[in-house]
Amino acid sequence: MEKKNKTRKEIDEKKHLEKLKILQDAKASKEKQLTIDLGTHSIEEIDRLKEILNKHFDDPEEKYQLYYKGIRKVLMQFLPKGKSFAEERQIIYDEKNIFLNRGKAKSKDGVRGSDGRMTFNDDMNVMADLVSDWVMTSQDPVDLYQRLFDLNEKYGYPHQEYDDSSASFHTAMKKIAKVPKPKD
Repeated sequence: MEKKNKTRKEIDEKKHLEKLKILQDAKASKEKQLTIDLGTHSIEEIDRLKEILNKHFDDPEEKYQLYYKGIRKVLMQFLPKGKSFAEERQIIYDEKNIFLNRGKAKSKDGVRGSDGRMTFNDDMNVMADLVSDWVMTSQDPVDLYQRLFDLNEKYGYPHQEYDDSSASFHTAMKKIAKVPKPKD
């Protein structure tokens, strides 16, 4: 009986050590990774933690420059000015903000629940490129709206709903976007 207990204890201890080894191996594999370079046929070990820590994260100063001194300033400069165009500007701003907020439109209460000025730098750069291209090519507010609409469509983002007519307008815009452009 005593010998049977001792054997059982040894087996349990061996299983415990095997589990610890498996857990230790799992921990080690998260820190390093092998990669194969097909061009040189070499195998390299990548330290993922160092790679993540050395990665460039969003830069608050860059965000400020892109948003306030780039996107916002250019839109304020080139969109029609005055109270009579306030509604038209707001429609463009809403499409811009839906993109910068990764698809978050305002609720019926007028609350978006996120801030486009704090978006990812990559998204901010996409918007800055779109706005600067618009300034260089057309400066037509309708064209800018269409570009923003198409950008939101590309990412599957919704559009701002203002009233019951918004849904039918957005459906029509989607149909128009699919019509081939006439050749010059």
